[in-house]
Amino acid sequence: MRDPRRLRTEVLGGLVVALALIPEAISFSIIAGVDPRVGLFASFTMAVSIAFLGGRPAMISAATGAVALVIAPVVREHGTDYLIATVILAGLIQVAFGLLGVARLMRFIPRSVMVGFVNALAILIFLAQLPHLIGVSWVVYAMVAAGIAVIVLLPRITVVVPAPLVAIVALTAVTLAFALDVPDVGDQGDLPRSLPSLVLPDVPLSLDTLRIIGPYALAMALVGLMESLMTAKLVDDVTDTRSNKSREAWGQGVANVVTGFFGGMGGCAMIGQTMINVKASGARTRISTFLAGVFLLVLVVGLGDVVATIPMAALVAVMIMVSVATFDWHSVRPATLRRMPRSETLVMLATVAVTVATHNLAYGVVTGVLVAAVMFVRRVAHLTEVVEVAHPDANTRVYAVVGELFWASSNDLVTQFDYAGDPENVVIDMSRSHIWDASTVATLDAITTKYAAKGKTATIVGLNEDSAERHGRLAGHLAGTS
Repeated sequence: MRDPRRLRTEVLGGLVVALALIPEAISFSIIAGVDPRVGLFASFTMAVSIAFLGGRPAMISAATGAVALVIAPVVREHGTDYLIATVILAGLIQVAFGLLGVARLMRFIPRSVMVGFVNALAILIFLAQLPHLIGVSWVVYAMVAAGIAVIVLLPRITVVVPAPLVAIVALTAVTLAFALDVPDVGDQGDLPRSLPSLVLPDVPLSLDTLRIIGPYALAMALVGLMESLMTAKLVDDVTDTRSNKSREAWGQGVANVVTGFFGGMGGCAMIGQTMINVKASGARTRISTFLAGVFLLVLVVGLGDVVATIPMAALVAVMIMVSVATFDWHSVRPATLRRMPRSETLVMLATVAVTVATHNLAYGVVTGVLVAAVMFVRRVAHLTEVVEVAHPDANTRVYAVVGELFWASSNDLVTQFDYAGDPENVVIDMSRSHIWDASTVATLDAITTKYAAKGKTATIVGLNEDSAERHGRLAGHLAGTS
């Protein structure tokens, strides 16, 4: 607040985001099957609430497409009151997850999944603009091209005013001055004329209600948290700062509870608007997030008639440039693909393919993590080997087991010993390996049992403390090992 230049950046960033939120919120309301006011009020309450509660400054939370897809069946089958109850319950679940530290699970998401998440999101943002470019006059294409030109060229001249805001104002002025007949924000749906008010869902407090809304609330909570935490991590990388993921998790929950009681459809972090705020506008503080919500309400309630005249071409130009800036072009360069391990590229492509096919970022991220896990297990499983290290006398042979031993890598350990050809005494040195699970203990039991069946003795030595404790506790007690 003491830096006029920074304050100007935050204020203008919030204004640009508010303008970009309007058509998005209306579109997501249509997807969810509710009145546009439900999405607009959700975007207002989410942005204002998360500005105070969230753990990632400058990140924008509002009504989102992923949440709209999850809750659409509730509206269609049970009505708006059950939707509000679902949003409130989802918020409470997110608060619980946040307090339980679910945000720490972010460390299990590999970099290749993050790259796939970013690229898929850029593609989805671009695809979302295509309906506004189909079946329209050439004037719309010319306006989109002009808007893109302004966004690209203006920063080379001055960065005092965000280029997206200039593009929106200029194209709106041209539309009004020449009375151009082009699609505008008003065509997307009716804008609210009054402030949001407190709403209590008219649903029975019973187990039947919980059975109806519970699965949808859980799905909404998981999808919202995943998108929010992934977006927070992306902003961390862009701004080279750290954020409090646990606070962000429970903050999203509280914001959804507040949104539900104001009759909103709920939401989570929005990558597109966040990138407008952080990358295009240069905002870095909570002020921009708070003002995005405030400006949104002022625009749609107080200046609804003016906002309705904004041509969709201007907003399409902004979002196209956001998608271009969001996409990680380095990840698809031929030089990068040649250098990158094929497994990493496969994980990235799987994340992108599933996300784009389902239009659900959560499905894509889960798929990417699963593929990454399978690739990792497959790679590590082949790093374990058994080598003969000594033959001190005619009756003794010493083997060394090298590598990390778990269910995948220890499965073929049984076949790497010469049970018939080995002498009476066999020593298995485990000092260069580690036992991670019961499957490995069962495998070692099977090896000693096979030697015993041949009248020979196999002795396991060299276990580190953790492996010795696990082996001592489980050896001989696992079904099917004797």
